[in-house]
Order: sequence, then C-alpha cells, then structure tokens
Amino acid sequence: MGSTTAAQYSLNLRVRLDNVPGVLGSLASAIGDAGGNIFAIEGFVAKGPVLERNIVVNCAGVEHQNEVLAIADAVDGVTVLEHHDRTFRMHEGGKIEVLPLFPVGDEDDLSMAYTPGVARVCKAIAADEGLADEYTIRKNTVAIVSDGTAVLGLGDIGPKAAMPVMEGKALLFKEFGDVDAFPICLDVATADELIETVVRLAPTFGGINLEDIAAPGAFEVETRLKDRLDIPVFHDDQHGTAVVALAGLENALKLVDKKMEDITVVVTGLGAAGIAVGKILLGAGAGRIIGLDRAGAVYEGRENLNEAKRWFAENTNQDRLAGSVSDVIGGADVFLGLSGPGLLGVDDVRSMAADPIVFAMANPDPEILPEQVEGLVAVMATGRSDYPNQINNVLAFPGIFRGALDARASDITEGMKLAAAMAIAESVPADRLSTDFVVPSVFDKAVPQRVAAAVRQAAIDDGVSRR
Repeated sequence: MGSTTAAQYSLNLRVRLDNVPGVLGSLASAIGDAGGNIFAIEGFVAKGPVLERNIVVNCAGVEHQNEVLAIADAVDGVTVLEHHDRTFRMHEGGKIEVLPLFPVGDEDDLSMAYTPGVARVCKAIAADEGLADEYTIRKNTVAIVSDGTAVLGLGDIGPKAAMPVMEGKALLFKEFGDVDAFPICLDVATADELIETVVRLAPTFGGINLEDIAAPGAFEVETRLKDRLDIPVFHDDQHGTAVVALAGLENALKLVDKKMEDITVVVTGLGAAGIAVGKILLGAGAGRIIGLDRAGAVYEGRENLNEAKRWFAENTNQDRLAGSVSDVIGGADVFLGLSGPGLLGVDDVRSMAADPIVFAMANPDPEILPEQVEGLVAVMATGRSDYPNQINNVLAFPGIFRGALDARASDITEGMKLAAAMAIAESVPADRLSTDFVVPSVFDKAVPQRVAAAVRQAAIDDGVSRR
C-alpha cells in the first residue's frame, strides 16, 4: 500500500484468537504485510482456549480498510467478531452536548432556576438589556453559522452534511478557548435569507462565527451582519487564516532578517481567505503585494472583478503587473498560496529573491510540495499537519472569541486581529525559533490564553469593549 496510514481511516477490530503459539504473531504479520499500521492492542493475559481482544489498525483509505479486514479474517485461528470505523464511531450522536451548570435537587433550586425566581432576572434584563451579557449564556456562547456551500474541500454539500464540521468547530472552541459554541446550519438560498436568519437568532448569542460560506457571498454576509449586529461577527475562513499566516510570516521574516515594509508578497487565490490575507498584510505594513485569481494578476482597472477584488486591486499592485504567477513572482520575497495544487513551479521559486519564504496553504494538496523545494526555500509552511509549520486556524479563533467575549466587544476590529497575530508569533520563544518552527503547536494551551489577553486589550484600545 503506497499511501500513508492515518488515524482518520483507523479500524477497531474485535477479534477472537485461538490460544495457541503464533496466532497473534500471524495476525500482526498479515496486517503489516497488507500495509496496515497496528496502533494499539488491548492488554491481555492468555487464559483458556480462546481470547477476545480489540486491535486498532491505522489504514490509508476505505478500500485499504476493507483489504485489512479481509486479510485479518483469513488468518488461521483468528475470527473477526466485530469491526467499526473509529472516525464514524466518534461521530455517533454528534460530538457535543448541553450540560447543566447547577443541580436542581429540590424546590429551592427549582424556584431560583425557573419560576418564580427567574422572573426577577427577566425583569432586570428587560430594564437593562446589557445585563443579558452577564446573566444568560450570551456571556460565553458563540453561534457557528454555515449554509454548507463551501465546506472544507468538499464544496456545496448542504447544511445537514456540514453539521459534522460545525460540531467539530464547537468542540475546538470549548477545548482550546473554553467558549461554548453551537452549530447553526441553515437551509437558505440567498445571502439575504442567511443574514435575516442570523439577525433574528442573535439575541441568544454573544458572537457569530461564520464558517464555510462560499465567496463572494461570504463577504456580503459578513459586512452586512457587522453593520446590523452589536456583537462580534467573524468569518474564520477569512480572518482566522489571515491571522495565523501573518503570525508565521512575522517569525519567518526574523529568520531571514527582512522587514515587513521591505518585502514583496505574491498571493494566489483571491477568495475569502486570500482577500483577508491581503488586508491583514496591508495593516501590518507589508511593502508590496500582488494578488492573483484564476484570470491572473489583479490590478486596478482589470475586467471581471467583484467588489472585494476591486478593493484589493485599488490597494495593491501599484505597478499594475499582469499575467500568471510565473510572470509576477520574479524577485518576490514571499509566496502565500490559498489557491490550489501545483500552481507554483520549482522554477518560480528559483526566480524569487534570496531566502524565499513559501507558505503553500491549499489543503489537502498545496501549491507546491515541501520536498520539491527542499534546499531552495528559507522557510516553508503548508496547511497540512504532516509537514512542519502548519497554518492552522485553531491557533486563532478560540483565543480571539475568548478575548472578545471577555471584553464584551461589539465588534472584532483589524487591531484585534493584528494583536492576535502578534500574540501567536510571540508564542514561539526566540531560542526555539527555527525554519521548522515558526508557528506554535495547536496543542499548546497557553497560546489561546495569550491571544485572548491580547485581543481583550486591543478591544479596549479600539473602543469596542463594553466593560
């Protein structure tokens, strides 16, 4: 089997083994010969004529799972009693639940949690609606809103099929930011319907995280919701990616001894994330930015530009360069890819300035693979977890919303995003900074805490905190 095995395709096999010498070894050898990677075997002491145990095998895909299963069942002395795909089993019944914060064990508890005591709190909020941020779940609850039109790399799969992703996002919010988040997947046909629905849901939530909404509608949805709501609205596909990319770039520039204001950056893919990356780079003081869509370099006056791309054209590429990536990348210091596989060639990288920085973030297949440019680039990053320097939004959104909620912010400003990026960058200690470590680990629980503190202070500084 040529492909890499992974936990996402792992199988749990419940097997019955004859208790005779060599049976377990034969099973392990057969699985290994089939390309399966035994990840775990339940501990046991062999007593009696047979024993039953669980074996976890990482596979490389669904077909490979079936192959491993058949081979295991064919080993003499082995019977596969039951099997399940561990990823699907994890999703059974969903990945989140609602839990009470207080017990209701007697009449006193009930009288405070519900009627008649709850009426006192209701009347207080009716007199001062700001108290809802203190005495209801709004204080710590975010809606994860999607219409299922641009889910991961799957495209327009609809709101029901989008639910596992939104549930997963809610899980990450809680795990990394202690934020209670709930998936809201909407069956809507237009941006207007989505916006109106969210506006009507907003009284329940302290923030709105927009997710997996196709461009260009995503820009309109975010802009109009920010205008109509007095709570933070954040499109993570745009701004989470931009924040983490900027953090990684700040650290990469330290390694090559270049300054943000002196560099030339080429950005491919001007969808939601690409536009946001351009905006945050401008806010960080990047010297020269050139963006490309499917038709080539974007410049002021070019035809077939939507409103978001027109803004990008008016604020970047002052030299009005035209053409493909190969036409504009010569002498560039940085490549940031948010487009698709294979769009950057080895010769393109060779034409860049000394010590080039390449962030090929298309996922799962980057614009160029790290092994293709080994020795040619100073710093390489991707969106994948199996290479160093993963540009992962998990580093950003839990801490950003934690800080915004703590500040009772009415908005998420550009200053708050920049503060988040700097906090992420500073989470890599100077003595550990290296070409393979320009962004911290997503499992470093101190990162969202630093991000939250920086975002909270930025909200105060920018005048959007209601504390």
